[in-house]
Amino acid sequence: MERAPWWVLLSAAGAPVFLVGGSTIAQHLQGPAYDPTDDTLSVLASYGARGYWLMTGVLIVLGMSYVTTAHGLREAKFLGRLTLAGGGVSAMALTLVPAPVSGGALKHGLVAGTGFVLLAIWPALAARGGGKSVPWGLNLKVSVIASVLMCAGAAWFALELQNGEAPGVAERVVTFVQAVWPLVVAVSCRVWRGRPVPAGP
Repeated sequence: MERAPWWVLLSAAGAPVFLVGGSTIAQHLQGPAYDPTDDTLSVLASYGARGYWLMTGVLIVLGMSYVTTAHGLREAKFLGRLTLAGGGVSAMALTLVPAPVSGGALKHGLVAGTGFVLLAIWPALAARGGGKSVPWGLNLKVSVIASVLMCAGAAWFALELQNGEAPGVAERVVTFVQAVWPLVVAVSCRVWRGRPVPAGP
């Protein structure tokens, strides 16, 4: 089986770049009333927000980046690639159920929560074992640790949403790590010098 193609690096790199760049511009457009410590990214993508259309585009591009990267990571197990693609679809689905400017939104929360979970568990599901026989980004121990840390980050974000101390900070940390990890895996697959991983689940 062929290794991950060169373009998978571009799609994987696009996720953190568009996430950070787009949200930073949207935050600037929103003005001083927006507090990145207390306010989540969903506020920037809510109806009526000044950066609504920008963040809608960011979510679509972010989701497409995840789906494209999942398609190109040929060394990863199929279930992991499918889960990563599911996280991308969840990101795009958020554009259909944006959060209100104030108050809760059950549908938005369910879609966002699904995306957080899928993007947290995909590394463990994509792993192919240990040792030098696989790219280090798909090493079982490395992948499980990555998933555990992302799940812990998602739990931290959920707790912050409840106590309201710094949900914006927690969300940014978790979403950035989840956006960067596919790039880490893609780079490890491209620089790996071992034999191509055989196709299979």
